[in-house]
This record gives sequence, structure tokens and C-alpha cells, in this order.
Amino acid sequence: MSYISLSDKDQKDMLAKIGVLSIDELFQCIPENIRLDRNLKVPNAHTELELIKRFLLLSEKNTYNGYLSFLGAGAYKHFIPAAVDYLSIRGEFVSPYTPYQPEVSQGTLQSIFEFQTMICQLTGMDVGNASLYDGASGAAEAVLMANRLMRKNKVLVAKSIHPQYRNVIETYTQNLDIHIEEIGYMDTGQVDLDGLKDLLDDQTFAVIIQSPNFFGIIEPFEEIAERSRKNKTLSIFLVAEAVSMGILEAPGKLGADIVTGETQSFGMPLSFGGPYLGFMACSKEFIRQFPGRIVGQTQDLDGNTGYVLTLSTREQHIRREKATSNICTNQALCALRATIFLELMGEEGFMDMARQNMQKAAYAFEQLSSLQGVKPRFSGRIFNEFVLGFERPWLEIDLMLREKKICGGFPLKKDFPELKNCVLFNVTEMHTKEDIDRLTTALKEALGTQQGGKQ
Repeated sequence: MSYISLSDKDQKDMLAKIGVLSIDELFQCIPENIRLDRNLKVPNAHTELELIKRFLLLSEKNTYNGYLSFLGAGAYKHFIPAAVDYLSIRGEFVSPYTPYQPEVSQGTLQSIFEFQTMICQLTGMDVGNASLYDGASGAAEAVLMANRLMRKNKVLVAKSIHPQYRNVIETYTQNLDIHIEEIGYMDTGQVDLDGLKDLLDDQTFAVIIQSPNFFGIIEPFEEIAERSRKNKTLSIFLVAEAVSMGILEAPGKLGADIVTGETQSFGMPLSFGGPYLGFMACSKEFIRQFPGRIVGQTQDLDGNTGYVLTLSTREQHIRREKATSNICTNQALCALRATIFLELMGEEGFMDMARQNMQKAAYAFEQLSSLQGVKPRFSGRIFNEFVLGFERPWLEIDLMLREKKICGGFPLKKDFPELKNCVLFNVTEMHTKEDIDRLTTALKEALGTQQGGKQ
């Protein structure tokens, strides 16, 4: 819908209709001492051509324009087919904010249904939903859901999950009768299984584990789920890098009760942090405590296929704090992009994408960890991220890399003080061998090593 501004005549007609003579009179109810008595300090209006040129000039001032980046840590740069941008703005998918009226929302409902279906296929779970804000809120909602199901008050959260996800879980639960205990990690980078055993008790309602975890390490989730099950505790499988599901075993087959996480990797650009798209899937027996909404497929009286909201938990309107969930946004555009992305990639394409991530990360890990002054911090298996420790302060090295237009990695000290001068590197299918070799050469120079490896 194009925006058409009001003409002077339109404005006068509207004022006359409501019985006032001017805009100033309309706002008489606002105390005079807080009114702005001058025009806003904004530039004069531009034509569309002038505006485009202005923004192009501004974009050239972007500090990181043309940089080679190996940052990941929950936000990943992946290939997005051009068709995703085109198809996601097609008029067939345009419908109201929330698709309560199925007769006018078939495009949106169908795309959500297909998104749910593919989430179930990827996770190996019975049912999937739509409409979670992002991976962090998905993690918190999964904890609340498990708490409602088990009616206990203790949850075990792996220290190796995304630190921002941990923060959101703490925020959601801080005023509830939910006690959070943290499970440490071992030298492999995996969850401390002995620590898990010690922490499990009859008040534990869930264990939440991320795999690959924040360090890029693949967790032994099957064993974790088995221990949880013996303790009559739910196991929550958290995914921050959704591409990993293209090559790793489905969480449902590993024993997960609830699977949740982030699907930004499915057709969403980095976009300075959002909007992103959370997902959740679970066993059928838990469906009544599922947050968000579930779209179902049915038939009308004439036998035509149709889509409807089968379950919707927007109960907060009448139940307030007793509602199943406060999730109420639609996120349909992001879910649509993810659906188009997955359908364009197909099973073989998606698996190949995941393989490229794993293989290129393995090559980068081998090249970088062979440098003098660099040491792998963990020994566990990786997907497309890994942690390296540096003998020299990372800030010094990072500044040298930035001079060569390279963002080397994500420093872990702020979130993990014990990992001083340890850095998380991410490699995806977007990185070429030449990109990885460029990083290796730049690191050699920054570390003061000579060509040819260790000295």
C-alpha cells in the first residue's frame, strides 16, 4: 500500500469534522510547558532519486564495508537465493497481522503449515509451531513449558549455551518459583556429565543443552537425554545454528522432549541483529502446553484443501498471568522466508550446505591451530565454529587484523572470564579457501611468525 500524505484541504476537512479550527487547538489538552515550540530539526524533503543518492553516500562511510568476517556466535552469514527475496513479497502471501480469519489468510496459513512440517522433519519431533520471536525467547519459552508440564522448580542450564539465551531464560524466570542451576563444561568443550549427575534430583524438571554449543562443540545429547529420562526429567535440545540439522542426527531420535532454537540461517540476512525467527517442536503428548500457534490442514465442504489455526494460545487476553504463553506476534514473514529457503535448497542441497560448513571449518581449524602462539581450547568435535586460545592478548591481534579488513572472531572473555584470550571463529559455505588462507596469513603476520608454520 503506497503512502499518500494529506493535502492542506484534507487537513482542514478533518479538523472541521471534529470541530476544531487548527492543529494547535487539537493539542490544547497537552500542557504548554512540555510542547515543542519549534519545528523539528530534520532535513528538507528529498525526491526519491535524491534520497537514494544520500543513503548510498552514507553507506560508503560504513567502517566495515568490504570486510572479511569470521564472526558467528549465534548470527550467521549464509547464502540466500535471490528467489527468497522475490517470492516472499508476492501478493499471495499478504494477509492480516495474525491469520485469525482463514478465508482471507490462506497464503500465510499455508506457508506457516509448511514451515511447521519442515521443522518436524528436521527435528524428528511430532509437532512444530510458529511465532516465536527468536532463539533466546524460544529457549525461555521451552523452560516455562517444561515447568508447566512437570510442576517442579529446578532447571539445569548448560553453561555452554549461548550467553544471551541464558540471560533471557533468567529474565523470564526471575519472578517465578524457578531455580536455575548451571552445568559446567569439560576440556572437550562438552557438558560435564559427572556434574550433571550430581545436580539431577527429584526437583529437577528439565535439562537444557545446546548442540552444537556456543563453543561450536557437538554435545553427547543421547546420553544426556537418557540420564534425564531416568530421573523423570525433560530434556530440551537447543539449536542456535540451524544449518547443523542438515548433517547431524535429528534431536528427536536422540531422545529430546522439546527442541527449540533459532532459524536465522534459513534465508534471513544478519540485519544488525534481527528480526530473526525462533522455532519449537515437541512430542505430541505435550501439545496442550505448547506456546505460539499451530496451523493445521483440513478440507472445506467442497473437498478443497484449506488451512486454519488449529491451536492458538493467545489466552493472555482473558487469563493474564495464568496464560499458557505470552507469545503473540506472528513472525509470518520470517517463517515464509525460511520456508522458501528450505524448499529451494531441497534435502540434497541442504545436506550439501551443511557438509560445506563442516568441511571448511575443519580446514580453517587445522590451518589456524598449526600457527605458533595458537592452541585449540577444546578437543570435542565441531560443526562450523571452534575456539582458539592465543598466547598474546587478543585485542592486539584483533586490531592488526582489522587493519587488513578482517574481523577475526568473537572474543569470549566478557561472557566467559575463564577463557581469557580465547576466540570463537565461524566458517560457513560463504567462505572460500582463499578467504581462510587470507586469515591464516594475516594471523601469522600479527603473531610475528614466519611463513612455513611453527618456529
